[in-house]
Amino acid sequence: MNDKEQNISTGAYIGIWAALIVLTGITVWVAGLHLGNLSTITALAIATVKTTLVLLFFMHLRYEKPLFIIMLFAPIVTLATIIGLTFVDVWFR
Repeated sequence: MNDKEQNISTGAYIGIWAALIVLTGITVWVAGLHLGNLSTITALAIATVKTTLVLLFFMHLRYEKPLFIIMLFAPIVTLATIIGLTFVDVWFR
């Protein structure tokens, strides 16, 4: 953490947990809609939001130095780019 200790209230943790539960429900609901190619993109978008919540609050990245956050997200962006290019290749066959 930074020089000063950051405290997150229990209510905030419960709210984030509830948001994760709701997003999981939305993921299940969307999976039943059979959106074709958009099903995968929608599931990945919801998973990205859930991952961001976990990283920022439960792993306390919200209070870390910017360089640390960049070093964490650079490989994630690289992986997302590779996955995205794979989907583009499959879609245009």
